[in-house]
Amino acid sequence: MSMPLSYEYYTTKTLCNTPGAPQKLMFVFIYSFVSKYILQGGIYMVTALVVILVLILLLPFVVKQVEHNLEYFLFTMGIISVIVSKQFSAELFFHIFKNPLIYYITLAVLIAGLIFTLLKEKLKIGVEKVADKISLRLFAFIIIVVLGLMSSIITAIIASLVLVEVVNYLPLTRKNKINLIVIACFSIGLGAVLTPVGEPLATIVVSKLHADFFYLARLIGIDIIIAILALGLIGTFFAKRESGIGEPTEDVEADENIKEVFIRAFKVFVFIFALELLGTGFKPIIDLYIVKMKSELLYWVNTISAIVDNATLAAAEISPSMTPEQIRAILMGMLISGGMLIPGNIPNIISAGKLKIKSTEWARTAVPLGAILLIVYYIVLFVI
Repeated sequence: MSMPLSYEYYTTKTLCNTPGAPQKLMFVFIYSFVSKYILQGGIYMVTALVVILVLILLLPFVVKQVEHNLEYFLFTMGIISVIVSKQFSAELFFHIFKNPLIYYITLAVLIAGLIFTLLKEKLKIGVEKVADKISLRLFAFIIIVVLGLMSSIITAIIASLVLVEVVNYLPLTRKNKINLIVIACFSIGLGAVLTPVGEPLATIVVSKLHADFFYLARLIGIDIIIAILALGLIGTFFAKRESGIGEPTEDVEADENIKEVFIRAFKVFVFIFALELLGTGFKPIIDLYIVKMKSELLYWVNTISAIVDNATLAAAEISPSMTPEQIRAILMGMLISGGMLIPGNIPNIISAGKLKIKSTEWARTAVPLGAILLIVYYIVLFVI
């Protein structure tokens, strides 16, 4: 028996008899897996990246420690992915640290958090007054539709920050607040792509195609607006008034202090950094396999944007040689999938962090909703 195998065998045997064995065994598995495949390329590297992808998809739902520390888990997986794909370098980290977007998002979350913390009583009173004057269902429809459409102007970040603060004080059960947040994040993620201002994905696509400011609005504007209106209608079914109007969701930043605001902003920073690492780590798979697929297959494969930064996918896939129909299909697949899991979009990350939404809670609503939207738009794009 070789020395590394013997070491792993005895280490595993020892860990099985110690407290916290599952977590320690997971670490040994990941360490030995990376050690075995890091020096090999080709099919070994691809296999390793696929395993990492599966771990990212499954572990938040089955391991509580991962679910409660999703940012740090994704950061760890990001580091492992860039090591496996041989992208790990000081230049990579310098490149990420030089990205102004990571600071803009973190600063926006921090400033908005401080403002909303200081003004939370006034915000609570304001939400109460509006909720008293108009139907709660109408209010939910307006929130989803207006923020979805405005996100292309005020950015998806600002739209999601406004969303969580308003919904937090609505007279809804925690379950319905989560449902409303998930639906609204789908709306914001879709609407933000209409202009290059809304989100990085739109900026990259317009830049790569050398297109004008309103190109994406012309290309997929009708698709996006119809989806946002449909999401607004769906959201009304979850706007059922409950007692305790104006009370923030249980265990959700009701007594948030300045320290908590800074911690939340730091977690957002780690989250975005992790997505940058994952996007770089999975780039070999994207370059070798995904970009060569037909539009119909690419539409479904792009569901990996639920965990991989869609801007990275767009940068690799979008080309001026593509037809408008191909670009339309690729973008709709990415945008819809981005709402299905928490790592898929910045609005998801911000909202889940503020309202302490778990991965399982998010997926319970988002995955079925996303699947329905994907099927509907597949029929619209490729069948009709």
